[in-house]
Amino acid sequence: MSFKKPQEQLEIIKRGTAEIISEEELLAKLKKSADTNKPLRIKAGFDPTAPDLHLGHCVLLKKLREFQNLGHTVMFLIGDFTAMIGDPSGRSETRPPLTQLQIKENSETYEKQVFKILDREKTEVVFNSAWLGTMSAADLIKLSTLENVARMLERDDFEKRYKSGVSISINEFLYPLIQAYDSAEMKADVEFGGTDQKFNILLGRDVQRHFNQQPQIAILLPILEGLDGVRKMSKSLNNYVAIEDNAMDIFGKVMSVSDELMWRYYELLTYRTDDEINQLKSAHPMDAKKALAYEITAWLQGDDEANKAREDFDTKFSNREFPEDAREVELEKNESRTVLDLVVESSASLKSRGEAKRLIIQGGLSIDGEKVSDINELSPKDGTHQLKIGKKEFVLIKIEAS
Repeated sequence: MSFKKPQEQLEIIKRGTAEIISEEELLAKLKKSADTNKPLRIKAGFDPTAPDLHLGHCVLLKKLREFQNLGHTVMFLIGDFTAMIGDPSGRSETRPPLTQLQIKENSETYEKQVFKILDREKTEVVFNSAWLGTMSAADLIKLSTLENVARMLERDDFEKRYKSGVSISINEFLYPLIQAYDSAEMKADVEFGGTDQKFNILLGRDVQRHFNQQPQIAILLPILEGLDGVRKMSKSLNNYVAIEDNAMDIFGKVMSVSDELMWRYYELLTYRTDDEINQLKSAHPMDAKKALAYEITAWLQGDDEANKAREDFDTKFSNREFPEDAREVELEKNESRTVLDLVVESSASLKSRGEAKRLIIQGGLSIDGEKVSDINELSPKDGTHQLKIGKKEFVLIKIEAS
């Protein structure tokens, strides 16, 4: 168990959280844990809806590791049963169900990835199909009597969909109730989740009371914005940094976040104190961002890989050197080719002509070290040329007569 006193543990746990329901109850549980030398059981559920965990998940995993460092046990719940329903939290439409094969494959990758952050010795990996898969129709109907439709419609996303006439399927009503039932089965002392999980976690407290258990503490964490700085980090929005990304990709992606968003990443993803972060704010933003990129990369891939990634970044960007391993593209000679055409034909990162146009106009294109912002300017007609597209893409263009 932890050598830290319950009040000290509480202060560590509070940092970076959005809400705790309630602090008084959590402190009481921490005191009881210390008195009995019995670790708290900390629940965190993940539905295996995609194969990659990302930095958005790491906000939660980091807090779980803090509980482990304080001597408590994390129950990492893989919702292989609930994934067949799909969590409706924050969604404006019904989520398509996953196949059993998709769930199995994603679950296996989750188990592999989480131990980059969690302590394996203090983690219990559990699957809710172990109890939900054995429930009869009668059991499910009995469980459904614990809540009513009016209470379910108190959920913000359900209420909005109901008022706008958007379909809500019956199985989506069951999802929060089943997640709540998981807490009773697991006898959870604490459940973690994003702020969008508040209704589900509080419902878990109600269900635990029904089964004569002490209700779990709800610890809600902020939702991490993705690399675009606007929307929630998500693989589907392609604004994410995956745990399994290589070190150079992690470093480069973190370096691409805005100066403003950088401080939110510092608060939610690092172990820096408020004083240390304030000190960094007085330094040059580039130095602070490099320190952030190094810290996150080392956290996920180790110091050696983080050092290599930092050196690679400095070579490509800080020193303005063109990398030797740049991708090569061969193009036929075209007298009327504009720089916009050139970027569209050679870029692997830009998804549309419109995206390429915006990047050029905003100053994101360099040809042979010179910035080019006129989309109608004619491109080089022949020879070999170095293109830097955006912050991370380097292309060696070879233009030859057909």
